[in-house]
Parts: sequence; structure tokens; C-alpha cells
Amino acid sequence: MTEPVGRTSFGEPRVDRTAQLTARPTERDIAYDPPPMADSLHVRAARVLEDNWTGASTVPSRSLYPHQWSWDSAFVAIGLRHVSPLRAQTELETLLGAQWGDGRIPHIVFNPSVPLDAYFPSPDFWRSSTAGRAAGAPRTVQTSGIVQPPVHALAAWLVHRADPGLSRARGFLTRMYPRLAAWHRYLLHRRDLGAGGLASVVHPWEQGMDNSPCWDAPLSRVTPAPARSFRRADLDHGSAEDRPTDLDYGRYVRLATDYRDGGYADGPGDFAVEDPAFNALLIASEHALAEIARELGATGTARHARAERLTAALIERLWDPAEGMFFCRDVRSDGLDEGRSGGPAAGELIPERSVSGLVPLLLPALPRDIAAALVRTLGGPHFGLGGTTRLVPSYDLLGEAFEPHRYWRGPAWFNTGWLLERGLRLHGERGRADALRRAILHTADASGFAEYVNPYTGDACGATGFSWTAALTLDLLHDHPAWDTTAVRELKGGDRG
Repeated sequence: MTEPVGRTSFGEPRVDRTAQLTARPTERDIAYDPPPMADSLHVRAARVLEDNWTGASTVPSRSLYPHQWSWDSAFVAIGLRHVSPLRAQTELETLLGAQWGDGRIPHIVFNPSVPLDAYFPSPDFWRSSTAGRAAGAPRTVQTSGIVQPPVHALAAWLVHRADPGLSRARGFLTRMYPRLAAWHRYLLHRRDLGAGGLASVVHPWEQGMDNSPCWDAPLSRVTPAPARSFRRADLDHGSAEDRPTDLDYGRYVRLATDYRDGGYADGPGDFAVEDPAFNALLIASEHALAEIARELGATGTARHARAERLTAALIERLWDPAEGMFFCRDVRSDGLDEGRSGGPAAGELIPERSVSGLVPLLLPALPRDIAAALVRTLGGPHFGLGGTTRLVPSYDLLGEAFEPHRYWRGPAWFNTGWLLERGLRLHGERGRADALRRAILHTADASGFAEYVNPYTGDACGATGFSWTAALTLDLLHDHPAWDTTAVRELKGGDRG
């Protein structure tokens, strides 16, 4: 589609978006990668983002997720930076424009033109402008009241690096930095519910891996909302076999209702979990904030030091050396286990192997022995990467709760694959990183940029034409553009069944 002539909400002239996304501008001599071939993987991925563009942000999926989602937009911006740095900046600016006064970035920013019954929970459920008034919810924008993983500072830094001249001319980082700093303060102070230095999530939706078996034990304490009190719009667009059960959904609704009715205040509640991926992304973004501070004239030293302290806390509280991976900690559980320093640590580790426990491989200050153990676990029988699985499953292949098609209980997701590809490369595992990248590119292409896939077969699950799948495809193609026309084609011919 073509945007009408006019001006965007940030004052720039509107342009033909399809031309902008599928071709390189001739007036600016910045070689991101070679011009894409007609109908190449690059062009097809860019078209997905164009189709999901609303004018100020990108929806994850037109049918299933018709609003703006927080960590989706961060991943979208990371991919968009290669084809439209301006639009990548706009993506993040729109999201952070809905930030609350207490610093939280809500997990959904609602589009007022979308009918209320198109998605549940809808704005009339969250009631952000009234129930969230004490927490500083915006009055003119309707949002949810919970959050999602803090990928945003990392995304902002990568977007800046794609076109520093444009970023500086627009004051992009100058405007983003105080908002991102407030977001991190919120997580580090309001969400340290386990008193161990890590941020807790207060709802499974906050961690992003909504239906993970990691939540089964903490959720068992939650009385589900009556089935008649809500209608699941997700089942209108997806198979019930791929989605959370009605019992789980009822518990999600109950938690969200109680949080809303408490004015979105963080404190005692039925659900509070320290999650390794959520905190690893906070640490990665804290490192990125340090780089942003340096770009703006500060030293960034304090933020790097904070990131290193958070890494130490992550290891202290969530690392299990015997299992070779990180685990979630249920800070509301009654029991006490022994911390690695020999002292008591509140709550219990949740003995479920999830891809979340591998994501800390992304961290630069991770001790070498821990990084090596994570790589072994990634390729071992519980995740099977490079052996039995094409992409990294979201849950333990040998776990009793494993289901290859059901939301976050086994399928592979492209954003976690992208994070692990970065982590493998960071820690010198170039061969494994290259293999994972090739698998991601091939599977994204073959599945129609699916939301998630069967980890064994690569068959599409959920929505197709999914934005972060397309965006992260663009990011991986940027590093090795030749794969757009060579390696991906070779994989199609010789891939195992």
C-alpha cells in the first residue's frame, strides 16, 4: 500500500512506504547491503512489515494481534533499521509515547480505530486511564497495565547505529534516553519483589512466553476467572490445539483483574517470578544504555557496572550448575532453598527447562564456564539444536508438558532463536551461530514468516506474516546478504525432512 502525501506524527514528510522498504534510497550513500533482487527473501520480509504498518507503528499480525505490542516493536525496529532507519525510530517513539509516569512501558498500546471485540483483553478491560491514574497512566492513550521484556534500549542503540547522522539530527537518543532510564528504574526498584536485585514479572504475559510450563506451579495458586466472564478472541484466528487452555486463560484473566483492581500497584500478589530471559534482556539493555549515555557525552561507567552487578545476581539466584542452565525463581513460594553463597534465598527455583534459561548466553560478562555449559545444554537432548531440532524449542523436549504445537510449550520462536544466535556468536561459537542463522532464514521463508513453528519439522503454527519474524529475517540477512540468494536456496534443496 502507498501512504498519502502529508506529514507523519513526528513531522517528517510521508513517502511511498512500499518503495521505501523494498528499495534503497538513491539520495543517501549508505550501503546497508546490496539492493535486493525482485521477490527475494529480503523483499518478502519487507512486504510483511509494510502490510502490518499502521502509520505510526507495526502490528504483530493484522488478524490476531491488531494493536502495538511492546517487545514486538523493539524487535521490529531492529529489523526495520536496515531498510528505513526513520521508521525504526518512529516505531520506538510511538511505543514510548505511551509510557506511564512511574516509568513502565505497557505491553500493549491500543489502536482506537480497532473494534473492542477484535482482541481480548481490550481497553475496556484494562481501564488504564482510570485504574492506572495513581501510577501515571496516560490520559489520552489507552494501554494495558502490565509490561513485557525490556529489549527497548538495545533496540534504540542498534537503530541509532544504523544511521547516526539521521539519529543525531532528529535528537532521537536525546529524547529516548530519559524515558529508557525511567523504564529501567521502574524495573530495578518497583519490581525487585524477591529482594535479590532482579526484576520480577507479576503476570505470565509480562515475560512474553505466555504459556510456558514454567508458570504452571505458580499459577496453580490462582483461582481462575469464570469462563463466562470473558470471551477469547484468539480462538477466532487460531486453532485451540495451538493456544493456551481455557483453564490457563482463566488464571491469566484473574491475575490481570486483581492487578487492575489494585491500581496496578506492585507489591504482594499471587504471582511473582524472577525470569532469566527477562533479566538477561534488562542487563543487555543496561549495557546499551551505557553506550547511549556515552554517545550523549556521559561516561556510561555506572551503567556498565550496574549491568555487571545484575549479571552476578542472575547467576547467584537463577543458575543451576548441575543442570547447566538458568531456572525461574518463584518468589511467592513458601519454601526456602540455599543460595549459591550458602545463605537463604527467598522462594524456590522452578524445575522446568525453558528456552528462557538459555537466553542469558546473550550476556557479554557471562563467565566462560557458564557460557560453555549453556552451549552444551543447547545442543543436548533437552533442546537438541543441531541434532533433532531445526530451531530451538521453547521447552524441554523430554519434559512431560512438551507439546510441539502449543503456544510456548514446545514450538520454536524466531525471536528467541535470534537472541541465541547473537549469544553463540558473542561467545565464539561461530559455526553453531552460522548453522542457526541458516536454519532461521530457511524456516522463516518456508513457513511464510510464521509466528512460531514445530521445532522438529518447521511447520507453521499461529499466525503467518508475523512482524518480528520478518524483521529479524531482515537483520540476519543484513549480516550476510549473500544468503538471501544462495545458502537459503541450497537449504531448500537439501534440507532434511
